[in-house]
Amino acid sequence: MAFLGSSLSIILFVWAWLLRCSLSSSSNFLSLSVENPEHVIKSSNNNFTAGFYGIGENAYAFAIWFTEPRQRNLTVVWMANRDVLVNGKGSTLTLRRNGNLVLNDAGQVDVWATNTTWLKSPELMPKSPELILKDDGNLVLFEHPNITVWESFGFPTNTLLPGQRLTRHTSLVSSKSQTDPSSGFHKLFFDNDNVLRLLYDGPELSSIYWPHPWNLPAQIGRSIFNASRFVFLDLYGDIFSTDNFTSETSDYGLVLQRRLTIDSDGNVRVYSRRNWEDKWYVSWQVISAGCNIHGGCGENSFCKYEPYNGRTCLCLPGYKFKDESDSSLGCQPEFNLSCNPQDSRFLRIPNGDFYGYDQGNYEDLTLDECKKKCLEICYCKGFQYSYENNHFKCYPKTLLVNSNLSPAFQGGFHLRIPNSSTFTLQEPNTKCEHFKSVKYARVYWSRQGSILVKVLLWLVVAIGGFELAYIVLFWCLTLKRSSKEQNYHDLTGTGFRKYSYSELKEATKGFREEVGRGAGGIVYKGVLKDGRVAAIKRLNEANQIESEFLAEVNLIGRLNHMNLIDMWGYCAEGKYKMLVYEYMENGSLATNLESSKSLDWRKMYDIALGTARGLAYLHEECLEWVLHCDIKPQNILLDSDYQPKVADFGLSKLQNRNDVKNPSFSRIRGTRGYMAPEWVFSLPITSKVDVYSYGIVVLEMITGKRLRVDGPDHSHHGRLVTWVNEKKKKGKEKETSSWVEQIVDPTVEGSFDMKKVEVLVTVALQCVVDDRDARPSMSHVVEMLQSHEIDSQINE
Repeated sequence: MAFLGSSLSIILFVWAWLLRCSLSSSSNFLSLSVENPEHVIKSSNNNFTAGFYGIGENAYAFAIWFTEPRQRNLTVVWMANRDVLVNGKGSTLTLRRNGNLVLNDAGQVDVWATNTTWLKSPELMPKSPELILKDDGNLVLFEHPNITVWESFGFPTNTLLPGQRLTRHTSLVSSKSQTDPSSGFHKLFFDNDNVLRLLYDGPELSSIYWPHPWNLPAQIGRSIFNASRFVFLDLYGDIFSTDNFTSETSDYGLVLQRRLTIDSDGNVRVYSRRNWEDKWYVSWQVISAGCNIHGGCGENSFCKYEPYNGRTCLCLPGYKFKDESDSSLGCQPEFNLSCNPQDSRFLRIPNGDFYGYDQGNYEDLTLDECKKKCLEICYCKGFQYSYENNHFKCYPKTLLVNSNLSPAFQGGFHLRIPNSSTFTLQEPNTKCEHFKSVKYARVYWSRQGSILVKVLLWLVVAIGGFELAYIVLFWCLTLKRSSKEQNYHDLTGTGFRKYSYSELKEATKGFREEVGRGAGGIVYKGVLKDGRVAAIKRLNEANQIESEFLAEVNLIGRLNHMNLIDMWGYCAEGKYKMLVYEYMENGSLATNLESSKSLDWRKMYDIALGTARGLAYLHEECLEWVLHCDIKPQNILLDSDYQPKVADFGLSKLQNRNDVKNPSFSRIRGTRGYMAPEWVFSLPITSKVDVYSYGIVVLEMITGKRLRVDGPDHSHHGRLVTWVNEKKKKGKEKETSSWVEQIVDPTVEGSFDMKKVEVLVTVALQCVVDDRDARPSMSHVVEMLQSHEIDSQINE
């Protein structure tokens, strides 16, 4: 192998020398032609290649990309001329004798240059300047071996490579689309406060969308006192910024090929892979919810997250797309609004949210008063109305941009439309965006090369190619054998880290402090090395195949909702399989119900609503269909503010939405007393099993009648449902609400809102009907509880 490596180096040197002789005129050091695919510069480790990269028909850019032997789906990391592409004939990259590296279009126009000149006087100009592509992907122009006059790392486009710094003088700018590499509208940069931010800078509007602009830097742990201003990604997956923003990739600690890219959708992601044989996977991203990125959907449209389609844009009722092939251009109205308040009405769109461009911020107004405020403004298009921090908020708007349609938003948008109109939300008829090929109409010229040089050149290339193919083949076989020995498993896009068994044993002091126990395993309290208090669950099902376990953990790690317990990592070493969660100070709902002193009726309503939101997210907003299958008070945990977080979800319960009519489970899951009838009668299992269990939990909270899941009485929950139904029926017959007082738990301290409890009971009873098709979805449960919450506050 040493002989082959040295001979290959000699051949490549001879080839480079012949190439320079054949292509360079007496006035230039180097010239690469777009017409010759062999005119490329490679790094010594062969990881990177620089050369002419084809974008469209007869359109090229001089670029740097990760080397791919098959030359398919090349991953470009830098472009010299992303906004001004050159012809496929006659275009050259030339290192001129004065020290300037120039990209020329068809021999006529210089479209890009480094604008460098040699530092020395003309009579002492260097005789052998070098343009070298380094092993880290940095293209460097050297005057002498120790004097750098220009480098591509100092002029990034949309990607940072490990070790490359983004500074106060540079920025990352997204591409316009996946097929159009020209500069887009999203930018990662340092602002005047020295804070790293993401900006949407569109043709008409611009706005900061990360970090949230309504937060001061100090509130989110950012420092404004950092004059150096730089951010970088290292080889191990650590992301560091001088404003105190730090993060790690999900595969942190492994030396892999990595790149940090601001994608055309405006999100910043880190992609990883071992080598060219593997596919890139997302190992970190700055924003998990796509609709929080500005500019994806244009004016007068809603951004909605779809499980399989990702971010989708929908026109508001009464509006149509300006261009159905590009939803980012927004929508235009199909009606004319009059300034006369009598000619308008409002259509409420639940969970609709628009950020910015408010024509005022009014607190503690009733819904009617907020409507009046909007009608007083001739160009008011609608208003946002929500309940935040114990206050009703009213935001009239004259510009509808930066939208989000999500059940997680506690409020709604009221759209102003003509009285005579009847509109509904319409799905867009979107089309794929394609990069328009660029074709030039010019007269081209060609060079006549020496026949002898061409023959020698092809001979050297053939010999070098044969030896290179032999080396690559040997390397691939060695790597494949090594891969099998390591039994390596990739986790893509998990957003959390892998812990070793010894780390977790140390964190729990030998698994000493037990804080919970269930059918799935035992939960211990521990303190991680970074000081975080964690709940570490040691799974009983240790015989599960490791690849299946990692695949499931991979998806669960990507779930992110305020009412779901946050998973920080996992351990998979032989028979040991553990999950690492955030620790909840107030324990489980079951513990709190037993004491009944810490919970009042207000907290109980919030717990019911928050739990419903978490389940709605699992059922309808995740990329995969996640069934919990074991909803019970023990799996609803409470944080320091008594906000609920659903725990123990996901493992072995991930389903494909395409199989929603015929899902199958290898065994019955759940806890006796909370299980839906479908389990007993072997009916198809859907998300309605969780709805049923949720209803039983709510009835327990209201009545104070606890299920004895370990006792001999299996029908207790059936009697509980029957008892509540009978009380409600008798109350309705007598037209009195006193039946509510008869079923509420008398041990709970504090007065209760009769109407709220009645709503809770009604919703719970709808959830526990035997016919699963008659049960509401969890998103409908959220809507019912949330609507009553807002209405009751208005009445107050």
